[in-house]
Amino acid sequence: MKILNVVGARPNFMKIAPLMAEYSRRGDIRATLVHTGQHYDDKMSDLFFGELGIPKPDINLEVGSRSHAVQTAEIMKKFEPVLVDYEPDVVVVVGDVNSTIACGLVAVKLGVKLAHVEAGLRSRDRTMPEEINRVLTDSISDFLFCTERSGVDNLLCEGIPEDRIFFVGNVMIDTLLKNKAKAEDSDVLKRLHLDGNDFAVLTLHRPSNVDDAFVLGGILDALEVIQNDMPVVFPVHPRTCKTLASSSSGERIEKMLNLRQTEPLGYLDFLKLMSYAKVVLTDSGGMQEETTILKVPCLTLRENTERPITAEIGSNRVVGTDPAKIIDAYRQVVNGGWREPGTPPLWDGRAAKRIVDILLDKL
Repeated sequence: MKILNVVGARPNFMKIAPLMAEYSRRGDIRATLVHTGQHYDDKMSDLFFGELGIPKPDINLEVGSRSHAVQTAEIMKKFEPVLVDYEPDVVVVVGDVNSTIACGLVAVKLGVKLAHVEAGLRSRDRTMPEEINRVLTDSISDFLFCTERSGVDNLLCEGIPEDRIFFVGNVMIDTLLKNKAKAEDSDVLKRLHLDGNDFAVLTLHRPSNVDDAFVLGGILDALEVIQNDMPVVFPVHPRTCKTLASSSSGERIEKMLNLRQTEPLGYLDFLKLMSYAKVVLTDSGGMQEETTILKVPCLTLRENTERPITAEIGSNRVVGTDPAKIIDAYRQVVNGGWREPGTPPLWDGRAAKRIVDILLDKL
């Protein structure tokens, strides 16, 4: 079987890694990896490939950073001749970035089967570009692989035929479980002068948080309080870095002496950092899942989540961006008001095997 796999951005790398490893264990699969180049700097791309043992991409489209429309169009233009040349049996896309929907559209219009890994997740917030990508990709996919039961329910409600939907678990967790012991060798805590687990980790990258001065100001109000209690490590996303450099928010952050800005970290460094944190504050989707397995309290700085299982089992609290609510939730966590969660069904490190088994059986 010929499988053409697509990645484009950092979250995709963690999802494709266990699939590429599983393909290599099978003698009846020819797997090709296409990197669209949606994320292109070393910290967001090349470093992750090396750490996760992902083979060098067979093709790099080198699209780079553009507006949503231009980036999606450029990916489609460059991916089409690749698809025509390789003639795969199936195209596998992961996650919810522009590369996901762009390559998915090209595949189905050329009559190639499409598999979507991490299907069915819904935030119900159409202002999120990722939500649009998720809904559209699911609507055209032939194989929809779900990480949690809510994904199955969402797809059925949207009229997706049941025989296309497969509850397989979470490939992100496959990667985490495989690399957790290796991450222990990281010296990131020493490099950042962190002692014990009395520190917080912060990530911010969503436009709704970093591009809106009022919303970002409220988050910074909360951070001023939290960083007075404990160090807050803040690996700054390239998008966020640009926003901070061109606004007064950057000056506010510089005055927070216990808020430690770093460049984006590699996967193993960041996994070690999260593992030892007292609390994680984030607007990321994947980190809600990772902290669930790491048993680290997560406060999601959004009004919604497309990963409701993390909130249902109590590992994640969706606190929004109101500074009073953020501070209140933070204080509950540090004062012991957080119960250790269980583990969601099938988050056991075997999702990639289930996916490959299904593709081999159905195709």
